[in-house]
Amino acid sequence: MLEVENLHVHYGGIHALRGVSISVGQGEIVTIIGANGAGKSTLLNAISGIVKTSEGAMTFKGSPLPTASCAIVKQGICQVPEGRLVFANLTVLDNLMLGAYLRHDHKAIKSDLDRVYELFPRLRERAGQMAGTLSGGEQQMLTIGRGLMSDPELVLLDEPSLGLAPILVETIFQVIEDIRKAGKTLLLVEQNAHKALSTADRAYVLEQGQIVKSGNARELLDDPSIQESYLGVKQ
Repeated sequence: MLEVENLHVHYGGIHALRGVSISVGQGEIVTIIGANGAGKSTLLNAISGIVKTSEGAMTFKGSPLPTASCAIVKQGICQVPEGRLVFANLTVLDNLMLGAYLRHDHKAIKSDLDRVYELFPRLRERAGQMAGTLSGGEQQMLTIGRGLMSDPELVLLDEPSLGLAPILVETIFQVIEDIRKAGKTLLLVEQNAHKALSTADRAYVLEQGQIVKSGNARELLDDPSIQESYLGVKQ
């Protein structure tokens, strides 16, 4: 579905991504793990058209990926950003409807809104509440729900469990599996390497802007070098 080949990104004199190549097949959950500053968010931002690439090619369903973010969303890719970036002075419902801004299929929008409420019943309860007054976990639910309202085929999730209590982390990862069961494909950036590798089908390890290891996620979970570097297991 998504192919990224030899991707390079520069921030001025900083070479943030160095020849990154990944693939995401339809219906998969693929995760990117790595330390802070490894380039994980930069990779998602490059796919979404938020940052410019210096070199490389990206294709989605066999066609070159557009460069403009709005065109990428229309193609069927949405990004759920790190940091629970909600529109604080708008209601929960207004935030969700902004996710459908580029759509005109009103009946389908209503159907998707109902599906989001099924995934996150708390959002239905809070529909008229200002988003800025939600808890951190509720805001994370809202950002995911807003992304789903664009009716994406591929969902890019950037650190969805960051800063959440353990019980909410479990909820978010259950939702990730539910989203896949609903027919979506997911590319997940996540610092909770154990949860990410336990949930994903395949994984890539990103270090200093380069892919250093890839493979079946469960096999990487059992890899001694991964356990020591990312899971806190001393060999």
